[in-house]
Amino acid sequence: MVDMWELDSQGIEERVAFQAQVRDLVWRETKRRMRYLGFSEQEGPATPNALAPTSAAAKAVHLMYLEVATEVGSAARDLAVDAATRAGRAGASYADLGEAAGMTRQAARKRWPEAVGTHWALYLLTGKSRPHGMAVRVFRSSGKAVETGRTAVDEGALADDGAVGAVVINSAREAVWACYFNDGTWAPEEIPLPEDLQTVPAPGSPEHGDWLHKWGQFIARNP
Repeated sequence: MVDMWELDSQGIEERVAFQAQVRDLVWRETKRRMRYLGFSEQEGPATPNALAPTSAAAKAVHLMYLEVATEVGSAARDLAVDAATRAGRAGASYADLGEAAGMTRQAARKRWPEAVGTHWALYLLTGKSRPHGMAVRVFRSSGKAVETGRTAVDEGALADDGAVGAVVINSAREAVWACYFNDGTWAPEEIPLPEDLQTVPAPGSPEHGDWLHKWGQFIARNP
């Protein structure tokens, strides 16, 4: 967990303000649901503690507040799972996830066991004429990535915008398998990539765009 004493004053203020926003959200939703208890939003208490502490009305309101707060916690956990999974696919480690979530690496691994791991990206070069298109899919299994790539290239001959080449890249950004559609045999054929195409720069970088261009040229040069 993040120690509040380790935060600067601005960080503490931001956390306190955020917690206040969450409390306000929970209370506003509780007030909205008070109609189920026979209150209108105007007739209901102004704060969670405005009713007599031992009254039946206070009990009902506090239980409704607990219901809403629990739903908020459940929604936040679902959001955290989605965020951890996306971060893992983007290359984050369990140490990174733990730091972001205020927990240890081991706790992050236990909470999100499927978030981080080796993944394979399948790049498909599409379209029989230039400019070629591009499709990218991510897999947890290298076998599934290769199988999907080979099938896409095999079926690509049936459509003008079908796949003409495929390459599978591991989480270290290394090309581990590639194929293209061989017009001579009329079937997908596995091919070794030249050295300058074996390492794939990170998406979004200028080098990545250069790699895609060189890969397209390489596929086009094959008969």
